[in-house]
Amino acid sequence: MKKTLITLSLAGLALVGAPPAAAAPETEPLRILLSNDDGYDAPGIEAVHAELTEAGHDVTIVAPAADQSGRGTARAFGGTVQAAQMSEDVWAVTGTPGDAVAFGLFHVFKDDKPDLVVSGTNAGQNIAALANHSGTVGAAVTALEYGVPAIAVSTEASRPSEEPMLNAQRHTADFVVKLVAKLRGDRRDGLLPEHLALNVNYPIVGDDGDSPATAWTLTNQDRQPLVKPSYTDRGDGTYTMGLTPDVQEPGRRSDVATLAADRISITPIEANWGTGPLATARAGALLRGLKP
Repeated sequence: MKKTLITLSLAGLALVGAPPAAAAPETEPLRILLSNDDGYDAPGIEAVHAELTEAGHDVTIVAPAADQSGRGTARAFGGTVQAAQMSEDVWAVTGTPGDAVAFGLFHVFKDDKPDLVVSGTNAGQNIAALANHSGTVGAAVTALEYGVPAIAVSTEASRPSEEPMLNAQRHTADFVVKLVAKLRGDRRDGLLPEHLALNVNYPIVGDDGDSPATAWTLTNQDRQPLVKPSYTDRGDGTYTMGLTPDVQEPGRRSDVATLAADRISITPIEANWGTGPLATARAGALLRGLKP
C-alpha cells in the first residue's frame, strides 16, 4: 500500500468519480442534526457546522458532552439523560453518540424530524472492522433506525502531529457540503433510499493535508480488523491493553485501499447486520436437517 493507514484512535460496488460540484442553493434550507463521537466542541464538528451553515442549511448540533470514541451503537434504554443547551443551536448530551442522536430526534426535533443527520467529521478514519465499533458510524446508524437519512464522516488520522488531519478536516467539511447538495439535487423523494446511509472517509493528501482530494470511490467495507490487542498482566487483577497495527492486503475497491490511494471512500451501510441472499442460502444449507 502507498502509505500506512493505522495511526489510530479507537475513537460489490465499483463506481468512481471526482468530488461532486456544489449544486445551486435551494429555496428552503435542509434541517440537519449534526452529531459526532468526539464531543460537541471538537474541531471536526465545528468545521462541518460552519460549512453547512455557510451553505444556507439550518444546522443544530446534538452531540456527546465529552469524547465517546469507540462506543459504536451503544445506547441507554432507560434511566436519565443529562443534556445542556450550550447555545441556540448546540446541545451537549452526557451519553453515547447514539444517545445524543436519539435525544436530538425525540426531544430537540420532536415536533418535526430533521431532513438529515450528519455525524462527524471524526478525528481518524472509520474503515474496515473499525467502522463496526465507531461511535461516528453508530450515530448515523441510530438515525437510520428511525428512518432519518444519515451520513457518517471521518477524516484520516495523522501522527505525531494533528495539524495535517485538522487541515484535511476543512477539506472534508467542504466535501460534505458538496455531497449533501448532490444528494439533494438528484432525489425528489428523499436524500437517500430508505434504510441506506453513507460512511465517508476523507484522506490526508500530502504531508500537511493542505491539498484536497480530487477523486472518490464507492467502496466495500474491508473485512480485516486492522488492529491487534495485547494484554499485559499488572499483577493486581488488572491488565494494560495495547493496540498494534495489523494491516493485511486490502480487497479491491475496499475502503482501506481507497483511502491509501488518497481517494475519498464512500461506503453504503445499513442499520442491521443482515446478510444478502447468497449468505442466507449458504447458512440454510449448513443448517439443513438440524433437529430442535
